Amino acid sequence: MAERIEQRLEDRIPELEQLERVGLFTRKEIRAVLRKASALEYKIQRRALRKEDFINYIQYEVNLLELIKKRRARTGYSFKKEEIEHSILQRVHGLFNRATGKWKDDVQLWLSHVAFCKQWNAKQQLSKVFSTMLAIHSNKPALWIMAAKWEMETRLSSESARHLFLRALRFHPECPKLYQEYFRMELMNAEKQRKEKKEFEQAKMDLGEFNYSEEILNGEMARIVYRDASQKIKGVEFQLALLSIAKLFDFTQDLQKEILESLQARYADDPLTWDYMARRELELGSLQPTEHTTKQKKVSEMTQREERCCAVFDEAVRAVPTEDMWKCYITFCLERYNRKTNSEELKQKRLERTLSVFRKAHESSLLSEALYKQWLQLLLDSSFSEKAVEVAEAATRHFSQSAEMWQMRLQVLIQLKRDDVTQCFEEAMKHMESKGTLPLWTLWVEWSEGTNSKEDTEALYQRSLHATMPAESVTMKEMYLDWTYRNCGYKKVKRLFTSLCENRPFSLDFFRKMIQIEKEQESCKMLHLREYYERALREFGSTNTDLWLDYIKEELSHPQGKPENCGSIHWRAMKMLQGDLVEDFVSKYTLLQTGHL
Repeated sequence: MAERIEQRLEDRIPELEQLERVGLFTRKEIRAVLRKASALEYKIQRRALRKEDFINYIQYEVNLLELIKKRRARTGYSFKKEEIEHSILQRVHGLFNRATGKWKDDVQLWLSHVAFCKQWNAKQQLSKVFSTMLAIHSNKPALWIMAAKWEMETRLSSESARHLFLRALRFHPECPKLYQEYFRMELMNAEKQRKEKKEFEQAKMDLGEFNYSEEILNGEMARIVYRDASQKIKGVEFQLALLSIAKLFDFTQDLQKEILESLQARYADDPLTWDYMARRELELGSLQPTEHTTKQKKVSEMTQREERCCAVFDEAVRAVPTEDMWKCYITFCLERYNRKTNSEELKQKRLERTLSVFRKAHESSLLSEALYKQWLQLLLDSSFSEKAVEVAEAATRHFSQSAEMWQMRLQVLIQLKRDDVTQCFEEAMKHMESKGTLPLWTLWVEWSEGTNSKEDTEALYQRSLHATMPAESVTMKEMYLDWTYRNCGYKKVKRLFTSLCENRPFSLDFFRKMIQIEKEQESCKMLHLREYYERALREFGSTNTDLWLDYIKEELSHPQGKPENCGSIHWRAMKMLQGDLVEDFVSKYTLLQTGHL
């Protein structure tokens, strides 16, 4: 091993001598490079190889290359690159090859090699890297796309890119992304050839030696890709993705027409097809020249375009009366309404249109929970409060088991300060099961705190503890404790705490809240704090290290505390804590003893 390392270090000497001779590095720096290289070489020649050692070595060589580059820029010396940089680059490629040969499954390592090749313009080496990487990671479409893009955009080789895409499709015959990028590549190739031909014709050059196929120039290769893809991959999203790519090129009108006709023929019942056809009316209008038009004319034209879109959507909801279709229609209307405009007339029309569509969807019983929420918000924002109340009531009739719908209706009533809030709460509790009612109880008690008497609010808290699921009652206990302290004082909250402790489950915050309340008293008693800590530890002592540490801190810092109890608490903690928590507790306790916690 030593002989091999010595040989590799000797191979470095010519480049290092050149660095010193041309004044890029000093003799002292050359020795430092040799020492570092020797240490790194020993690490990668060991029997038990580590990936980190190769990465560190590569990083060192890359940093060395960057330093040489900066020194050249500073001194203005640009010769001897073949003797200096070339040998370092070859060494880095060798390190990458060894590393990727050993850890073949590490994609990030391969991508690092690819990035290095791109950075230093090593095209021939990069081609080899892609070839080897794709042989091993043929199951990753993204790598095939990366390689094909590089062939097309950097090496300007459409044939190589096409060959890679065809190979990739043999491995992934139903990968939408591969087909999309292949489709894009063929269109880019056609555009490139069209530009070349145009430039040659403008220069009046003879095109005899250049073979420009009319089929390729007209995008026929892309058409073949599209037809093959549409047979294998179903779905409107894929068709629309190809159509959006085709629209980026100005010579694909016939291809766009074919995709559109196929879309309408094969997916006539899909909401996304109708959504696209409706939104297309906006684009068709925007293609017309709009120079020298007045503001009023622009508003009028935009109104007409939007009305054409809505006419298509109206036809769509008749042809495909589904919840998704109404969602597409409403989403379009909301998008248009939220667009900024200086015309109050246009904004008012958009609002009326949107509210009308919401109403029609509601009458068809095809409005989702989320859309009811958006409808309500729009009504409230537009100051239609009475209508908002009606819509909220209708929403709870349609979704009587939805806590979110009831919560939304109640929030509207509370916001408008209606008299029937309590009645609505009672109605909600009749329809809802105990599970999932926590948001409603939380809202009810918060509203009651600001509206009803203390007695009514307390009765409501008591009722909520029995009406909610055990896991949800934990939150209500915390809120009840906090409200009682704020409104009824320390003695009452202490009695309540004792009462609530009779029924599990509890949360840690419940106990911490009571501990905090005790600490806020002028005559804070350690006896009471011990009681609260002991109760908390019975529930959470096996899973929470901080609780034990806080207890110990309390004994050490409280005027009535007993530091001699700390040893006993520590011993109990070591017995109760589970698994890795013991080690965590020991380290934190040590920090506490040394005054670092």
